[in-house]
Amino acid sequence: MRLLIFFDLPVKTKPQIKQYREFIKYLKNDGFIRVQYSVYAKLCINKDCAQTVSKRIRLNAPAEGDIRYMIISELQYQHITNINNMHNLDENITTADRTLIIGGLNNEDS
Repeated sequence: MRLLIFFDLPVKTKPQIKQYREFIKYLKNDGFIRVQYSVYAKLCINKDCAQTVSKRIRLNAPAEGDIRYMIISELQYQHITNINNMHNLDENITTADRTLIIGGLNNEDS
């Protein structure tokens, strides 16, 4: 599953700018990657995980602004069409491969 979050937050005053920065910092610390300006995505194991993440977003969201989220399947996310073929580095790293390799090469000969 993927949780996509879209937001427009006011940044006219210093307190609003501070809230904006804190929200972005929260998203990054929670494992979201930036897809576009004000669009972030997070890979979730299942729907329950995505719903838990959405509850945390509600708790950490600034009071002002427009914040929306959407939960979609990984297959739906993979079918996003990128017209200009531009993407950021974070998005390149994220894949559907669920293989986890822990550790490195064991060089016993040295």
